[in-house]
Amino acid sequence: MGIRAYKPTSPGRRFQTVNTFDDLTQGNAPQKSLIDRVKRTGGRNSHGWVTIWHRGGGHKRRYRTIDFLRADKDGIPGTVATVEYDPNRSAHIALVVYADGEKRYIVAPEGIKAGQKVHSGTGADILVGNQLKLSDIPLGTLIHNVELKPGKGSQLVRAAGTQAQLVAREGDYAQVRLPSGEVRMIHVRCTATIGQVGNTDHGNVSIGKAGRTRWSGKRPTVRGVAMNPIDHPMGGGEGKTSGGRHPCTPWGVPTKGYKTVRKKPSLKFIVKARSRRNG
Repeated sequence: MGIRAYKPTSPGRRFQTVNTFDDLTQGNAPQKSLIDRVKRTGGRNSHGWVTIWHRGGGHKRRYRTIDFLRADKDGIPGTVATVEYDPNRSAHIALVVYADGEKRYIVAPEGIKAGQKVHSGTGADILVGNQLKLSDIPLGTLIHNVELKPGKGSQLVRAAGTQAQLVAREGDYAQVRLPSGEVRMIHVRCTATIGQVGNTDHGNVSIGKAGRTRWSGKRPTVRGVAMNPIDHPMGGGEGKTSGGRHPCTPWGVPTKGYKTVRKKPSLKFIVKARSRRNG
């Protein structure tokens, strides 16, 4: 997939770039049986209070139901019918038609094409798009769609362009290096899909203008130092100030480096913490 730039016919066009979507199947509408409605909350909870800021507006979307488990299709070959755009995630999705006639969406790996065969379960080849247990995948293989608990469905490495690597295996656990640099122990009965998630140029696209961000349902973010003292702990001051204190939320909780993770049982499975450059 490539990136296309526009002629600078306006300030919004000057630095704007878009995907060319060359790897998508052209002229195909989403599978109607796999589409559901998305209820918009505007960031509000059941009481009507805004609990997630900066959400609202944006283009109407229909949710594509993705098969993150694929366990009940072990041993049943499938054929990729189309590779489609999904407005609900950064990765593209692929429509798979199985030999028993059922159709399901999966996250499209890099390089997958219409007409390609995909398999899942023990005995599947180590090819892009096939899903196997970590116990059946050779060490050093690049993977995505990684399960955390056997039978729960994949939870890790699902964003566009991401990939993990199976680095070691000992006893009932395998060690997987995640995109953040963290090395984590995961049970060998958990499944993963071979290859890297597609749409690798997603992170190289330049939005170009504020309105394009609004289309995705994101509202403006106001800096705390630009507010009045009554609205934010870092507000006020004569002229421009750098805040006068450590960065914090509107409720005074430290941020930007303040660790919020609590001690929980799953921390014992982390072999190596994530690298600093990845957050």
